[in-house]
Amino acid sequence: MIERSFTGAPPQMVLPKGAIDTHLHVYLPNHPAQPGGPALPVGLPGLAEYRLVMNWLGIERFVLCQGNAHQTDHGNLIEALQIAGEGVRGVAAINGATSDAEIKLLADVGVVGTRVVDLPGGAVGFDQLDAVEAQALAAGWVAVLQFDGSTIADHFDRLKRMRCNWVLDHHGKFLRGVTPDGPEVSMVKRLLDTGKCWFKFCACYESSQTGAPDYADVAVIARDIASHAPDRIVWGSNFPHNMAQKTADYPNDAALLDTVLGWLPDREALQKAVVTNPAYLFQF
Repeated sequence: MIERSFTGAPPQMVLPKGAIDTHLHVYLPNHPAQPGGPALPVGLPGLAEYRLVMNWLGIERFVLCQGNAHQTDHGNLIEALQIAGEGVRGVAAINGATSDAEIKLLADVGVVGTRVVDLPGGAVGFDQLDAVEAQALAAGWVAVLQFDGSTIADHFDRLKRMRCNWVLDHHGKFLRGVTPDGPEVSMVKRLLDTGKCWFKFCACYESSQTGAPDYADVAVIARDIASHAPDRIVWGSNFPHNMAQKTADYPNDAALLDTVLGWLPDREALQKAVVTNPAYLFQF
């Protein structure tokens, strides 16, 4: 049984007023995991637990993301958005089979984006990107793309043609590791320079090969990208850290915030990453 921490000593970094967490999941009762996805997290951490984390870290607004466990069944997301009320937006997982009626229903409860997770357990892969992009454009939504960034060369030409705003998720998720002078990072910068792409600081532990507490390999890339494009960074907590399977592996959210947001060059970049940029992308 994993024990998650929802409070503790406050972070050293004080978030600016209106801070937005752009990536978290919550799990409500009576919404079972769907075939093809991972299991639900033990304990079903929900809105009450996340509200504690908000108070702990100084977060004022947030974006609920469809969890892989629920695949394209949006019942949990819709109910959570209805309960959460003001100051919340949603990111769904639509595909070519999603009806206009469902997209309208999602928009009516605060969904402003959709995600592609081209990884094992993901609900929607790159084989559906054309359909997802068309739907996102029609709805005025942002697309959030997560894949193994080590393969970015295979997708670069397609990503460069993206017409809707989109976010490269989870620090690019370079599962095989990269260096600042490598072609993968150069491609990320070129995508950011198109004006359609943003880069999300989130879940560094999922791709770091050097590990906690500094995540040095991810840090050097994050600093380089943030220096190149401070107008293109957003941040997410990744609550409740679903990949942590035991208490010892569960990150301290305050320490993680201090580490990750410490990779930004200055307070102006912090303001952009946690307020200005996400407020624009997620329509706050």
